[in-house]
Amino acid sequence: MSAQRILVRGVNWLGDAVMSTPALLRLRQARPQAHITLLTLDKLADLWRHHPAIDTVITFTRNDAVWQVARRLRSEQFHWAVVLPNSWRSALEVWLARIPQRLGYAGQGRGTLLTQAIKPRPGAVRMRKRSASEIRELIRRPESLTSPGRDSAAHHIHQYLHLAAALGANPEPLPPQLVVSTEEVQDALARFGLESDGASARPLLGLNPGAEYGPAKRWLEDRFVAAALEMRKRADCRWVIFGGKGDIELANRIAAGIESAGSGEAGGPARSMNRAVWNLAGSTGLRELCALLKACRALLTNDTGPMHVAAAVGTPVVAPFGSTSPVLTGPGLPGDPRHHLLQAAVSCAPCFLRECPIDFRCMASLTVERVVQALMKCR
Repeated sequence: MSAQRILVRGVNWLGDAVMSTPALLRLRQARPQAHITLLTLDKLADLWRHHPAIDTVITFTRNDAVWQVARRLRSEQFHWAVVLPNSWRSALEVWLARIPQRLGYAGQGRGTLLTQAIKPRPGAVRMRKRSASEIRELIRRPESLTSPGRDSAAHHIHQYLHLAAALGANPEPLPPQLVVSTEEVQDALARFGLESDGASARPLLGLNPGAEYGPAKRWLEDRFVAAALEMRKRADCRWVIFGGKGDIELANRIAAGIESAGSGEAGGPARSMNRAVWNLAGSTGLRELCALLKACRALLTNDTGPMHVAAAVGTPVVAPFGSTSPVLTGPGLPGDPRHHLLQAAVSCAPCFLRECPIDFRCMASLTVERVVQALMKCR
């Protein structure tokens, strides 16, 4: 009898993809002889290089029609499809592909497309956006706040583990895991000149100031600069700034702030053996991002995809949380003491909004000193 062929329809966001890795690892444990294929957006394909849970990757683009994806899948003759996203389209893809067994969460009216429509798991918490009027009411009456609490079972990794458990996998969480080789780390360091400044003993720290979801997730720009400068004083560290193409202007301003305050002369750090900062926003591919995050002693970041990548390659994370909840989407395994997830005691957070409708008190209340103290613990 041929090996069972399982398709996992992957999620479309970087952070969510990392949070799905424990479920994939558990699925591999439960079905060690199965051939497991991941269907993923092309921009995330490199994330899965060397991953022990995956045998094959099939990619699609955002411009591919659903029937094009389904036709590609149909020729693979899968026995099972595990649909991780909650979207109608992802269920339609595997239905049109005529995969006999199709498993995913019920909802979105897609139950007829699945052979096993899984009910929401116990402990699941919906990330509901608060209205501006609700936020103002919470400020007036903070005792009315309802929040996710501190239950680690609320974390989003359990969403994917619960689906894998329907195929016999162990639902107990594992740390999210990405695999990056030593050679990849060395090559990335060499490509961007991070080995050639003659100061390899100085710790390398990462800084990720953007957040694709919106400004409510972002700690204040001037505080990133101030924290970076204070860490240079205390730890004689080097900084690497990460970000996508949309973060380039923000990263340029932060890099300029660190360089000008740290050099005493314009352009000094770029020529100095004591260089302060490497601004790589918009310059790294996904594998290079993984490799350079692995090389960092710690990452100072907002709640965004690279935060999850850093934790999954073993790098401690310091993350200010504002509009979102670390209980639901914190990096790594919930409760991992290597990571420092900072929140202000404000009654309106988490609101899950893209932009703050009031005074951004959730992030404004998180001080530079508090962040620096957390970073010092990662040394």
